[in-house]
Amino acid sequence: MSDWPRPLEQLRATVGIWTATHESLPPSQSGEIASELESLGFAAMWMPEAWGREAFTNAALLLSATSSITIATGIANIWARDAVNAANAAKTLSAAFADRFILGLGVSHLPLVERLRGHHYETPLRAMREYLSAMDAAPMFANEGQQRYARVLAALGPKMLQLAADMTDGALPYLVTPEHTQQAREAVGDKFLGVEQAVVLGTDREEFLRRAHAHLEIYTGLDNYKNSWRRLGFGDEDFVRGGSIRLCEALVVHGDEATVLAKVNEHRQAGADHVCLQVLGEEPGTPPLDEWRRLAPIVNA
Repeated sequence: MSDWPRPLEQLRATVGIWTATHESLPPSQSGEIASELESLGFAAMWMPEAWGREAFTNAALLLSATSSITIATGIANIWARDAVNAANAAKTLSAAFADRFILGLGVSHLPLVERLRGHHYETPLRAMREYLSAMDAAPMFANEGQQRYARVLAALGPKMLQLAADMTDGALPYLVTPEHTQQAREAVGDKFLGVEQAVVLGTDREEFLRRAHAHLEIYTGLDNYKNSWRRLGFGDEDFVRGGSIRLCEALVVHGDEATVLAKVNEHRQAGADHVCLQVLGEEPGTPPLDEWRRLAPIVNA
């Protein structure tokens, strides 16, 4: 068995939830969402960092409201803070909350780096390699300075997946298919592999397409995702805003609870250690509590 950090070891063969919907609540109440997911038996809650709350502050709020669920950044943007800050914050959260924190890191996307943050979007692979090296060299003289923490990359292409294998504990691909999961497993070897899977729970096809198109609206304008989808056989005709029907059906599973479980199992058979479900509710930004409660006894059995 590989020497994984404890937070990742605990996620073997489990299902988590990827969501930003807790940010629709005041900060003092956002932990209620993590607590709900914990009570439902989900192993982890993954949350993003883009236009909303700062990743480590966000994680601390959620960790403080829970006792067993793992809280993970999916992902923390490397342009949002320097490498010393990221390494030391991860050590502090891991030590303070009994190894329930996972640091997911990513290079983000040009618009979020240049227009939102005012940085220059350098070569992503080189930027990430240098950032990881700086994290590894970061000094910390606080009590938790030698604390081990779990670190994974938001990796899609073969070079970033290889970097994840070489310099981190694994990878978290986003907006991918089971075919990609198999490729990612081959790339990362025995490192941790978590996979995000979007979900529309229900059999109404028109409603599925409405939610799927809305979900893909932003992503179909981002080159990193389009390049990943091209490697999976999609083309420019699929990258209209909101995505083609073919792209929607490939990236968003829709149907009843058994259909969702079958997709989870497809990813597992392709090599995923952990699958985090992003449930697309009726209203974007609103916690899809009913759907989470329906899925929990099926996917966490």
